[in-house]
Amino acid sequence: VYRFAPEAAGAGNDAAIQAYHNNEGLIRARVPLVKTLATVVTLTTGGSGGREGPIAQIGAGLGSLLATKLNLSPRERRILLAAGIAAGVGSIFRAPLAGALFAAEFLYRDPEFEYEIIIPAGMASVVAYCLFCMVFGWGSLLQSPDFTFRNPLELGPYLVLAFALAGAGAVFTQMFHATTRFFQGLNLPDYLKPAIGGILTGAVGFFLPHTLAFGYGYAQKALTEEAAGPFLLSLAVGKMITTSFSIGSGGSGGLFGPSIVIGAAIGGAVGQSFHQVLPEIVGSPGAFVVVGMAGFFAAVSNTPISTIIFVSEMTNSYHLLLPSLLVCSVAYLATRRYTIFKSQAWRRIDSPAH
Repeated sequence: VYRFAPEAAGAGNDAAIQAYHNNEGLIRARVPLVKTLATVVTLTTGGSGGREGPIAQIGAGLGSLLATKLNLSPRERRILLAAGIAAGVGSIFRAPLAGALFAAEFLYRDPEFEYEIIIPAGMASVVAYCLFCMVFGWGSLLQSPDFTFRNPLELGPYLVLAFALAGAGAVFTQMFHATTRFFQGLNLPDYLKPAIGGILTGAVGFFLPHTLAFGYGYAQKALTEEAAGPFLLSLAVGKMITTSFSIGSGGSGGLFGPSIVIGAAIGGAVGQSFHQVLPEIVGSPGAFVVVGMAGFFAAVSNTPISTIIFVSEMTNSYHLLLPSLLVCSVAYLATRRYTIFKSQAWRRIDSPAH
């Protein structure tokens, strides 16, 4: 990575956002290939990361390359860059609508959308989703029981969950950026830093092996209430640490996947606690897992709207939109000063692209 494409280090989202706002949508043609190889190595050897960040940068790079080959204007290049992000994210997470909305929303900290890319991003996401599912099969990424929301009193525990997610999101964001600054400040060759991050990740994984790699299997167990509360809390804390070491050191992996697992673990632990105390109100702790997924990523990424749709499509569970809206809104408002994506502009008027 550091020899051929240093911008491919880390999560990848920030590099794509930076290219959109400050570089007329230009991404070097070699980046998608380098990012793909680096991500495969990082994730298959146990690095704690997701596929969202890398596929976003890979899709952005392919969109930018296509626009350059067609001699399109900077504005059109930015649109194709965003459409590439939507296609990659929408297909690999089997969430085409959320992929399109995410590409338009994650560019800014304020709740603004890049409206001119929503339709092209939607078209690209639909085509990519269909092609992906024709090869790897149809269906949602996670299998969720048919949860429903029928008791308004349940909004009280959901509000507690929102503040728990906001607090954890603030801690994770600060931990990740502090780890990144630490590795950037090391007086060592850049290519040694991910190796050190890998050693530290492995050391944590020796004691907490469930915090390595993707972790979607444990999110699935939380959904079906097969994991105990203490285990889920150790998963959430350990995942924050291993992700900071794996990606903050320069390893190639996304932050969406770990955030989903962390949110699922926190949601499951809170849901189980309330189920023991108020079983007549909180009847299904697994529902808190779905809402926790959405709330945590909304807290760390400033993308409350697309995240609600993301989790609904990923779990094929659309009956929890109301509590998800509450939790994501509260978590977002409580953590607006924090973001995992430092390249986000505050609003459209602050972007050099406009």
